[in-house]
Order: sequence, then structure tokens, then C-alpha cells
Amino acid sequence: MNTKLEQRQKIRYRIRKKIAGTATKPRLSVFRSNIEIYAQLIDDDNGVTLASSSSKDKEIAAQKITKTEKSKLVGAAVARKATELGLTTVIFDRGGNLYHGRIKAVADGAREGGLKF
Repeated sequence: MNTKLEQRQKIRYRIRKKIAGTATKPRLSVFRSNIEIYAQLIDDDNGVTLASSSSKDKEIAAQKITKTEKSKLVGAAVARKATELGLTTVIFDRGGNLYHGRIKAVADGAREGGLKF
């Protein structure tokens, strides 16, 4: 029997076998903890993070809203940083999480911010 974390790690590896980010089309990686959420734009060819945003950012953390609404703001913030870098398309990496709730909110916020995936 695998633990829940081991099963999720297998899902992550399976996803990462199929997708990889480049400088022109980076990977939008999302990590969700119980309280916070983090999003990064990663160029896997060079192994660098191009932009990042999290619910710990001052303008997001200062607001008294739900975690799902904060997740949507994180998606919009990372999309804003991507457009400043001249990026319009990304590959979405849900990090082994199911695509609903806060993960979906990050994706929706990024789409509203102008990213395509």
C-alpha cells in the first residue's frame, strides 16, 4: 500500500514525463499547501524560474478573503509578471493535485490575466 503522498508523487512524475517548459512556453507549476499556494513559471531547458507568485505576497496576504479567492489573485499576479516578460502561452502543471478548487482558481486567474494554455 502506498501512502497518499507516495501516490501523489507518482502522479507528479507521470505528469512531468509528458510536459516540459521552454523559454518561449514555460511551465506554470502550482504547489498547494494546506494554507498557502505558490505558482512559478519555469524554463526546464535552462533550469530557471522566470517568475513566481504566492499567497504570501504582501498585496495578496493583506486581504481578508478566502483561500480560493487568494488563489485566483495568485494566478492573475503570475500572469501579469509573464506578460511583462513577453510571454503569452504556458503549459499548466497542476502538481499532482486534482483540477478543481484552488488549483482551478489559479488557472482561471491566469487565463483572465491573459495567459493561454
